[in-house]
Amino acid sequence: MSGASPSNSKSDRMLIGTPGAVTGNLLQKLEERRALKASGTASPHLWVLVSVLGDLVMAIAAGYAAYWLRFHSLKDFGNWDDLALRQYTGHMTLGTLTLLLAIGWQGIYHRNVLLRNRWIASKMAKAVLIWTLGFLAMTLALKLTPPISRVFVALNGSCALLLLLSWRLIFNLFLHQPARLKTLQQRTLFVGWNEDAQRLWNTLSTDKAHAFELIGWVDASGWRDSQALPSNLPFVGYLEDIHRVIARHEVDMIVVADLPRQQLVELANICEREMIQFKLAPSVFRIFVSGLSLETIAGTPVLGVNRLPLDSTLNVFLKRCLDIVGAVMGLLLSAPLIAFFGFMVWWESGRPIFYHQRRWGMNGVPFEIIKIRSMKLDAEAGKGAQWCVQDDPRRLKVGAFMRKWNIDEVPQFWNVLKGQMSLVGPRPERPELIAAFKHEIPHYNARHHAKPGMTGWAQVKGLRGDTDLSERIKCDLWYLENWSLWLDIQIMFLTFFKRDNAY
Repeated sequence: MSGASPSNSKSDRMLIGTPGAVTGNLLQKLEERRALKASGTASPHLWVLVSVLGDLVMAIAAGYAAYWLRFHSLKDFGNWDDLALRQYTGHMTLGTLTLLLAIGWQGIYHRNVLLRNRWIASKMAKAVLIWTLGFLAMTLALKLTPPISRVFVALNGSCALLLLLSWRLIFNLFLHQPARLKTLQQRTLFVGWNEDAQRLWNTLSTDKAHAFELIGWVDASGWRDSQALPSNLPFVGYLEDIHRVIARHEVDMIVVADLPRQQLVELANICEREMIQFKLAPSVFRIFVSGLSLETIAGTPVLGVNRLPLDSTLNVFLKRCLDIVGAVMGLLLSAPLIAFFGFMVWWESGRPIFYHQRRWGMNGVPFEIIKIRSMKLDAEAGKGAQWCVQDDPRRLKVGAFMRKWNIDEVPQFWNVLKGQMSLVGPRPERPELIAAFKHEIPHYNARHHAKPGMTGWAQVKGLRGDTDLSERIKCDLWYLENWSLWLDIQIMFLTFFKRDNAY
């Protein structure tokens, strides 16, 4: 019945039936599978413990490797005598314990993330970087004896990252063997269907970590629009048969997409009794879903969007530091380019060389962006503001080359240094081009939550100029939800290789 839209002739499809119709064989099958998952040889908690012990061994090995490299292979680097291993044991022990705490602080020691290798790798890299800087600062502040070697700390961090990632790669291959994968995957059932369910289904079905085994969906309200259902979506039953569906398909997790309150509470109670994870995809929220959090106001739990990465003062400070360093280096390195191409613009079209244009900044505050002029002087005469298109006749000869390689953008390092822009962020748009967008395109103004950027996630995806604005907004919102310093660095690197629709 995969992909089919079931008919719904009964008037009581909305009612959840009783478990009496569930056969003993189905219940026994479900209990046996749960017993297998809970057994000592296959328990996910056992593999979590193995991951902790493995990380501990790698952290210890990294300390010894760093000691050997620093005081044997590189002992002539600096004014260090050949320290005995016992003299550095205290430093190495402290380093190992604090490194393991830093890794655990990233939340990777949980059964539900065991299969998410790429996510774990990124969290480990972040933990090692924080530990390296923090451990060095801590040991220097405590004035330990013998004094800590900065080279040793750097080598310890490098060795730890290499060993941890290598060990985790091997461990992940081990966990993805069919017998173990079966016990670690969460068999997931959808109840009801809507746009949020569609989006989540697409995400989980393409999950390379294979952390979820998608069973199908249960009709909760007589779904009739077959065109809205994906072809690979198996229909497994109605809500009134939920007990039988749970038992037959050995469900571990239920995701509710669309269900009236009464049935929602009843289904939540069933999940509690049957020890099934109960998840709710709240259709009220369409943006910044990862920022949803539950807080208590006057004793009442309230769900809302109140946390994004760039709401953190520390993250804003780190991003600004990266912007200042990058802007200063960018201005110094691009000065010859600005001079050469500025001369070429003057040679072809005369003055002015630079082009000042009004753009929207953070929170809708306008500012003047600076670019090397790539268009003719009368480019917008009589026509007003308009998008640049492929083979645009308004471009200068040198302008076409500059726009392809983003050279016309380099003076914007000055905007970044002034704090009007960031190195990475949503692209700033012209007010006259986007005056109606906030009314026509959902969530458009949410992109102004952060400073606009010289480059961004939408740009490296080829979404610039006269391209699909809805997709650009999705990319901008995804960036705001998933921001990290490492993501900014990745986007800056990709900017040099991704020039789709740069004209």
